[in-house]
Amino acid sequence: MNFEGPVNIKEILAQLDGAFPMDEAVVEALPLGSTFLSVESFGTSAWTITGRVVAREPGESEKAYFLKVAYGDHGRIMLLGEFESSKAIYEITPDFIPQPLGFGRYKVQSPATYFYLSEFIDMDVTTAPDPVEFTSRLAEMHKISESPTGKFGFHVATCDGKVAHTVDWEESWAEFYRKLLVGVCQHDLETNGQWPEMERATVQVATKVVPRLLGSLQAGDRQIKPSIIHGDLWEGNMGIKTDTGDTSLFDAGSYYAHNEMELGHWRCEFSSVFRSKLYTRHYLSNYPAAEPVDEFDDRNRLYSLNGAINYAAGHPGSILRKTAYNNMCYLCEKYAPIDGIDKYDPKIDPSNTGARIVPHLLEGFI
Repeated sequence: MNFEGPVNIKEILAQLDGAFPMDEAVVEALPLGSTFLSVESFGTSAWTITGRVVAREPGESEKAYFLKVAYGDHGRIMLLGEFESSKAIYEITPDFIPQPLGFGRYKVQSPATYFYLSEFIDMDVTTAPDPVEFTSRLAEMHKISESPTGKFGFHVATCDGKVAHTVDWEESWAEFYRKLLVGVCQHDLETNGQWPEMERATVQVATKVVPRLLGSLQAGDRQIKPSIIHGDLWEGNMGIKTDTGDTSLFDAGSYYAHNEMELGHWRCEFSSVFRSKLYTRHYLSNYPAAEPVDEFDDRNRLYSLNGAINYAAGHPGSILRKTAYNNMCYLCEKYAPIDGIDKYDPKIDPSNTGARIVPHLLEGFI
């Protein structure tokens, strides 16, 4: 099996036949003085193998840890990105994400295997979070975070699902987003094949709409600050702590962005709970929309392209590709009309129809 690209986790699980792939490198990453006791599979993931490690602490009490395992260079990028993302979030909001404890490579040489170890938190991942509490905490994370360079980007590659973000540092948010969008569109093209009209619309959005809509955020005296974002925030990547009732994030693929970028995923069909305008409304009450305020919804539509196309790139044949193209047509019609693409069709816009999908259904992880 080729372990350089994204790995089919269902195939790996079948090969393991119920055994969890443990390694001495994980034992060494446990807190000093801990004694490894056991490991078992825990939870499901479309791109990694996940487990629960139990160790005995120096005081003889037992403590659980969460472990992720992935393969090949893609697995290294994905788990290192999550480790660094979680560190950045934990440093400023330590009660909003499990404490990251370690990242490394297994001692077994082949296949190249990587791990991410964190604090284990019991969570309810089926109940919708309280919109007031959750959006308040999310907005606070965005507000207090500070980019170490003062620019938009991140110091290591991070992933949204199995697709790596383009996160090179940029002073211009419009330029950063343009590169991010072009990168994910290239992944989609490689996965789903050519679509001349969408390719034409992509160029128009990247070269005309993005400078128009996002360039205005930093035009004249206007400024926006780079904020740490989760990077793949929908209800499947957060839960409610069973002991305190507080919300918690996980599966982060972060970078420093315009804070409104975080809300782009909430417009996509894979998001069900957060599609409710209640969450956006409460978020904006804590962190008001940037100027021009009247262009917030158009920016949100633009930001949703990244999430939708990213999902389509990871799930061949997904309807989200058509949704993204239709949103491109809307933005082109309004800001940069061009021949050779379709007319925006409001009848197939999920924002109007309420259409949703069940994420990762084809992989069997729902």
